[in-house]
Amino acid sequence: MSSQVSAQATPERVMQTVWSLVQPLALDAAVQNHVFDVLDAGPKTLEGVSRATGASIRGLAAVMNLLVAIQFLAKTADGRYSLTPESSAFLVSTKPAYQGGFVHQVVSGLITDFLPLAEIVRVGKTVESQVDSPEAAGFFEQLVGNILPVAYPGARAVAEALGVSGAVQPVSVLDIGAGSGVWGIALAQASPHVRVTAVDLPGVLPVTRKITQQFGVGDQFTCVGKDIFQDDFGGGYSIATLGHILHMASPDKNRYLLKNIFRALVPGGILVIGEFIVNEDRTGPVESLAFAVNMLVHTEHGNAYTLGEMSSWLHEVGFVNVRTLVAPAPSPLILADKPQL
Repeated sequence: MSSQVSAQATPERVMQTVWSLVQPLALDAAVQNHVFDVLDAGPKTLEGVSRATGASIRGLAAVMNLLVAIQFLAKTADGRYSLTPESSAFLVSTKPAYQGGFVHQVVSGLITDFLPLAEIVRVGKTVESQVDSPEAAGFFEQLVGNILPVAYPGARAVAEALGVSGAVQPVSVLDIGAGSGVWGIALAQASPHVRVTAVDLPGVLPVTRKITQQFGVGDQFTCVGKDIFQDDFGGGYSIATLGHILHMASPDKNRYLLKNIFRALVPGGILVIGEFIVNEDRTGPVESLAFAVNMLVHTEHGNAYTLGEMSSWLHEVGFVNVRTLVAPAPSPLILADKPQL
């Protein structure tokens, strides 16, 4: 039986996986050479894209044909290239959901960090943690703006699900690890009654202030510099948001953080968590499992966690009614309540 299986196996998937590493590099090359911006005006031939971008015909042909194969570009029989719905929405620099900055940061700033992965796997920890390093503020300062378009649709879904637009009394929001402020921004846009306390590293908060002003809700924000895994948050909040933070830390640190959030909420308050969630037997989804490898490379103890793991932490510190909200996000969002008195 084993010889029959072996005879039927081919190296095709091994080759596909190895060469797939070229795909994000090609995507970034097209972003950096303004290919998607140029094609936003309409279909063009290879020569037309070359004239508009100044990039070589040979280079563009190699990259753009690969992008056709992976469906970020389309190509007609007469050789004219055009955008696909995904590239039109997310890779044109003038569009509100533009993710080219995120693509470039991953490719240029992070991909080399994965090269010593074999050694990291051997010793079980990162060679040098970027999250915990003194340069972390600068790293996150760039990252938060780049990932804002990824988080914003989910944040809007939270505001709708919580019925914030119908508020007639003040709504006090604690935005933990606020970054760009995207979770608080969506809630503040929903109602003028919302007041957000955005907590993050002091070096990140100037970016938070700038982006909240750009969205027209800066006067609804108070920014506070804290170490979210050590410092107290005060109290009196009706909503707390924790957008893509838990994956950076160990289970013990996350329990401590969640305990502090529980204390900060008023009875009946709601915690909203955004995360990359892996299934209970850790066999999928692929994106979340890949993110777990990212945490292996870039943090001392971080991981992508299961819904069961996070639910158990929430229940341990006192939260009830742990549930998920399907939203336009990498994984379903998690909601939990602080019990009423």
